Amino acid sequence: MVSSYILPEDCWESIFKFIINDDDDYYYNINLRSLSLVSKQFLSITNRLFLFSLTLSDESKYCRLLQRFTNLNSLKLTCEYTDLDNLLIEISSFPLKQLTSLDLSNQPTIPAIGLRAFSKKITTLTSLTCSYIDSINTSDLFLIAECFPLLQELNFSYPCPSILENGFHEDCSSYVDGIEAISLALIKLRKVNLSGFPINNVSLFHLFNSCKLLQQVIMISCDAITYTGLAYALRERPTLSSLFFHSMESGVLDNLNFISSLVSLKGLTCLVLHDMNISDALLYSIARKRLPLTKLDLSYCTGYSYAGILGLLSKCQRIQHLNLEGADYLTDQHVVELSSFLGDLVSINLSYCDEITETTLLALARKCPSLSKMIMETDGNKIVRISDALVQESGVYPQLKSLYLGGTLWLSDEGVIMFASIFPNLELFNLNSCTCYLSFKMGDLYSCSWLSEGNFKDLRKRCNIKYLNLADRSRVKLL
Repeated sequence: MVSSYILPEDCWESIFKFIINDDDDYYYNINLRSLSLVSKQFLSITNRLFLFSLTLSDESKYCRLLQRFTNLNSLKLTCEYTDLDNLLIEISSFPLKQLTSLDLSNQPTIPAIGLRAFSKKITTLTSLTCSYIDSINTSDLFLIAECFPLLQELNFSYPCPSILENGFHEDCSSYVDGIEAISLALIKLRKVNLSGFPINNVSLFHLFNSCKLLQQVIMISCDAITYTGLAYALRERPTLSSLFFHSMESGVLDNLNFISSLVSLKGLTCLVLHDMNISDALLYSIARKRLPLTKLDLSYCTGYSYAGILGLLSKCQRIQHLNLEGADYLTDQHVVELSSFLGDLVSINLSYCDEITETTLLALARKCPSLSKMIMETDGNKIVRISDALVQESGVYPQLKSLYLGGTLWLSDEGVIMFASIFPNLELFNLNSCTCYLSFKMGDLYSCSWLSEGNFKDLRKRCNIKYLNLADRSRVKLL
């Protein structure tokens, strides 16, 4: 009788695909875990169907794990292994025919022997991450160029602490040949992260000139790259769509050669200039060319004014992600004016903009129908009070899912409830400060020391709380 009800595995696969919805990461993991615990058969099916990424932090268990996860497309080796070369050699013996991503970050050296053996058996790799490697040299770059010609994504960020401490300029020249080898070999390269890497203007030119498909470049803390050097490199890669750049070069970024090269990138959708001294001239030039920006990050940038950002946003009205953290010139009235040009806005960061208040928060919620994430953290000096009149004027905004107000002072527990009323679909509400911290992410609540019992209960009714953490809150009553 029992055997007549046993379903073939393809039927179970269809059922599991119906049950497990990957739109919600939290419930996806819960459902996946629950099904995998039912039986060995269910474990085998869920491993095969749904587990595509694996992080190994214990080398003694990896063989058994890799036998179960043959459909892996991403593998991360996180800890410092006793023999990473042999580990990679053994991993390459498994039939990982769909593996496309390998992460070897936080290792003492590049495991040259293991990578060479790995590349001979697993030829599908398109993404390699080797960030925070203690010791890296030019021969490592030649090895990667030889072994992984299909790479589309390469991350060599923040290597060699000794180089970081001593400065780049005297060390960069030794890496020129290695960067040139990578540039010539990796013809399919689309994304590269060289933050903190000892790269100079010559190497950057090789990279941009040879990698014809290059779309995204991340170069944070590349102090040997000058504005002039970047300008010449940009001219070689007009198809670039995403640029992350930070340089310690002194002076205002109003280099006409650089500005001309930047605005020549007609497909530029993402621009991140972090903690730099830029100018209104740069912003005006971007506005005149109406670059199709969807992400603009000028966090902690100085040297520009409200007029510059207004000019840019009024012409580039497709911005979805905006970061003006540390823009101390902004006022509530400024943000109200800017919000007229932010109809597509999905997320915004206005942290440490000392002149803005709760008026900004509600104005953005009212004028930006797609806004789902807002960050307005402070250093503890900002006072936020939500009046009944302001609430009635504002209405209800169900689109907002994440709200960060860390460091805010004097926000009463009634004010917290008002926020929950204004934004009924909040999944994350962060009030991280010296007095409180609230989070609704994935139904979690991290409570605070002053939330009263009545309003705590009211808040619980409004939110689907699944987890309560009162650790390190000695004054909290267990309500």
